[in-house]
Amino acid sequence: MWTGVWSGLTLHVRHLTEQDLPAIESVQRAVIAELAEATHYQALTTDEFQTLLEDRTIIGAFRDEELIAFRALLIPPIDEEHLGRDIGYPEQSLERIIYQEVTNVHPSFRGYRLQQHLGRLLMEAFSQDVRFDLVCATVAPFNIPSLKDKFALGLRIGALKPKYGGKWRYIFMKELHTDWQGDGFVTSVEMADTARQVRLLLDGWFGTGIRQQDETWYVDYEKQA
Repeated sequence: MWTGVWSGLTLHVRHLTEQDLPAIESVQRAVIAELAEATHYQALTTDEFQTLLEDRTIIGAFRDEELIAFRALLIPPIDEEHLGRDIGYPEQSLERIIYQEVTNVHPSFRGYRLQQHLGRLLMEAFSQDVRFDLVCATVAPFNIPSLKDKFALGLRIGALKPKYGGKWRYIFMKELHTDWQGDGFVTSVEMADTARQVRLLLDGWFGTGIRQQDETWYVDYEKQA
């Protein structure tokens, strides 16, 4: 899939298989062990990893034959929580949406921007996959690293709604086979101002970036060009 040097590391990136499952779970255990609050991490089960492997939606980066990071997309069930409904996607096309799922980087290899690198490779691979037209993801407001990751991969905010028991979440989206362009007329809103962001999104605006001014985080909104 990809072999080369990234941030000074010589890597081989490929789709992961059933034989890689022990290494995948080893990386996940290492990530959990380093967390100050492990309860905030949603670990995947063996069955969930096996589904990703069967669907060929998970890729991994190897250094000297050692798996050091992986990233996955998820083919979601068509259920009441489907993100396509949150952004007003046609009901008959929900099966053509795939989700950004999990990213794990071994603690020994943090700081190399492996999450971003794997994300771009995964998005490039699925831009050639005729089964899917759209990638979606959810991110909590003020989860700045995850927000930066989604914007860096070209996703934009299409909705802001209570999800998963009433927790506010940005719903990100990106077309896989076409390019979306904003009109360049930016309205910035404080990230804490949920009500105003919801109104803009319902009025056809999209979140296209974030920035910090003094101690305050803002979300930039644009309409489609």
